[in-house]
Amino acid sequence: MNILVVDDSAAMRNMIIRTIRQAGLGDHDIAQAEDGAVALEAIRKSVPDMILADWNMPNMTGIELLEAMNEEGIKTLFGFITTEATADMRAKASAGGAKFLISKPFSVESFEKVLGAVM
Repeated sequence: MNILVVDDSAAMRNMIIRTIRQAGLGDHDIAQAEDGAVALEAIRKSVPDMILADWNMPNMTGIELLEAMNEEGIKTLFGFITTEATADMRAKASAGGAKFLISKPFSVESFEKVLGAVM
């Protein structure tokens, strides 16, 4: 499985990748992108099996990335990892086709529970 982690913080991307591995998903190929615009270019070249994206990023937010993918007909397992997990955000994410939303701060257990259910 190919996983793309999208977050404007390199430290956060590394924490997410480490948590993915600690949750028992370390045998997958994991790529990174620093914002939605960079991610969209990478996705156009090779669609990953799963995308984990932050909501708030410069240049292109996570929800804008999901909307752009929908407009282009790009389908893949998509979820958010964000500090803001309001009911409105969850509804907007779900309406856009996101399969999950993991709140920051996250734990290995939250990754195991959420990702295990969708994979």
